[in-house]
Amino acid sequence: MPRPPRLPRRFFAREVLQVAPDLIGCTITHAGVTVRVTETEAYAGYLHDPGSHAFRGRTPRTEPMFGPAGFTYVYFTYGMHWMLCLVTGPVDLAQAVLIRAGEVVDGLDVAAQRRPGIAPRDWCRGPARLATTLALDGGDTGRDFCRPVLRAPAMPVEPIDLIVRAASNSIVPQQIRTGPRVGVSGPGGDGARYPWRFWLDGEPTVSTYRPGVTRSGRRWPGSEGDRRPGIHPVSGHAGT
Repeated sequence: MPRPPRLPRRFFAREVLQVAPDLIGCTITHAGVTVRVTETEAYAGYLHDPGSHAFRGRTPRTEPMFGPAGFTYVYFTYGMHWMLCLVTGPVDLAQAVLIRAGEVVDGLDVAAQRRPGIAPRDWCRGPARLATTLALDGGDTGRDFCRPVLRAPAMPVEPIDLIVRAASNSIVPQQIRTGPRVGVSGPGGDGARYPWRFWLDGEPTVSTYRPGVTRSGRRWPGSEGDRRPGIHPVSGHAGT
């Protein structure tokens, strides 16, 4: 059976709220492991998204989010974890998809070595776990994962051998659920305004929902759990 095609740059050049749900069921391969994506989140600084790293503009850290599409944005969080984002949309309109969770479908022996003592279901059940299983770190940020490679003086870094392929089995919109993003506090955690988390319904590798908490300890309104009212399937649009 032939492998699904590698996703072209034009797939990622679309608006992030289109790309994020469309990545569900696709596969990502890097460093000997292939993961089927089961959960994503959209972040859009250009839409004044307060949950986005690019909400306050360009910084050396967030520069990859400003494009071009088809580049990685790998960032460090909580002083210990790396997270993988795939940059989308037109140049200068900061946006990216966080790959939140997935299922290892190839390279199981390699994944087991990187995640010793961890149940296979949990190898990529969360963005930090996923990045660890795929052996990604800060040296992998701002790198081109599409082909042909873009060559420009402003992008001297060598491309990354990260391959994103189309889903082998089609996903229908009714299989995708939406809701508030995990751990986002403040207005960006408002599930009514930003239901920008997408996941495959009934999939055991999807990460556990936790609402964002403000410094005062208050949970942000609208950050209901996955199975509570207000969480709805995608139906003809990307949760906007």
